[in-house]
Amino acid sequence: MRSTVRVPATVANLGPGFDCLAVALDLANEFTVDTEAEPGVEVLGEGAGELPSDGTNVVFRTVTYVARELGGSLPPFRLTCRNAIPLQRGLGSSASAVVGGVMLAESLLGADVGPHRRLEMAVDLEGHPDNVAACMFGGLVVAYRSTDGWRAETLGPSPELQPTVVVPEAERLPTDEARRVLPREVPLLDAAFNLGRVALVVLALTARPDLLPEALQDRLHQGYRLPLVPATRALFQDLRESGLAVCLAGSGPSLLVFEQVGRRLWDLGPGWRVLRPGFDARGAHRLD
Repeated sequence: MRSTVRVPATVANLGPGFDCLAVALDLANEFTVDTEAEPGVEVLGEGAGELPSDGTNVVFRTVTYVARELGGSLPPFRLTCRNAIPLQRGLGSSASAVVGGVMLAESLLGADVGPHRRLEMAVDLEGHPDNVAACMFGGLVVAYRSTDGWRAETLGPSPELQPTVVVPEAERLPTDEARRVLPREVPLLDAAFNLGRVALVVLALTARPDLLPEALQDRLHQGYRLPLVPATRALFQDLRESGLAVCLAGSGPSLLVFEQVGRRLWDLGPGWRVLRPGFDARGAHRLD
């Protein structure tokens, strides 16, 4: 049996939407399991020679975890990871690995756990509900914890927006390091500020793109994380002062710029990789 899943990149923490808002991008990793090939793990593309090619690989570990959770027995298989999502750049590479692993485990076991349990297992493993929700369902998502567990609602981003990702070549920021700098408590005024901006940014991303430069302002995470990546912080300030709608991508160090007609990113020169992937509306899905 051979099965391949395509899993998109994501940008979470959209401006004020810390741990609750994310968007899927048309940039993806593809993961394949093949029970007729020689067992092993192969990594191609982004992370080749850097990511594990053994049983500690995140996709492989996710497959085995889900099999245990479902009480199934896995046949020997070969896992091939064809990665296009840059690592440690705030673009959800770990979320893609976990979501891909969950779906591959279902294929190997001939199971279908349904979207709610699939989301629950992925959040348990990855820890960031906004990232895995956008990865699974595509589009713009609002992730939230209900009495029945993690849930997500999907919205359509405005067609007037062009998501543009700016990736610094020389800076990386592991998620755990970006988490450590966040305060455990925040002033009430800052919390209220972000509540208002979260409501505004949902409106801006779906119907009023003109509001985005104001709506993407945040007091909970960006100001604490940007000092960790000084080149990115300097560019972030330049972009904001120019009137472009910009936010930190996930925990950074990449930036997400929402280009519109008449508001385009200028040539940044060497040291920056600029991607214009478009939005992904489908989310993770099987190719076979």
